[in-house]
Amino acid sequence: MKTYGWHTFIPVQSILMTPNFIKLTTESELPPADEAKEFPCGDKTICIANVNGAYSAMDNVCLHRGGPLGQGMIEGGKVVCPWHGWQYDPKTGAAEQNPSVKVAVYPLKIENGEVLVEI
Repeated sequence: MKTYGWHTFIPVQSILMTPNFIKLTTESELPPADEAKEFPCGDKTICIANVNGAYSAMDNVCLHRGGPLGQGMIEGGKVVCPWHGWQYDPKTGAAEQNPSVKVAVYPLKIENGEVLVEI
């Protein structure tokens, strides 16, 4: 950052490279191993999947018929939609039934007991 007179300039790299993580929930609210749970996040709902202790954040809406993924279950390492059984890889968002179809997956981190997601 540089100041010239009363103008302060921030390097473009600092603006472009700064992730925008927002608080989603607390660590104590995360789902137990091999379960999924949904969380409100602004105008979205995010599905948090816990596969063998590894957390992933993804869109909560199944691309098949709009089912709530966070109300589904984990089976074979995949998030299974409770409506019609479509399965999604929680790391990539790819649908098992059609790998070219993907739900959005979001970076997730836990800091000081807070769960942060980058939307």
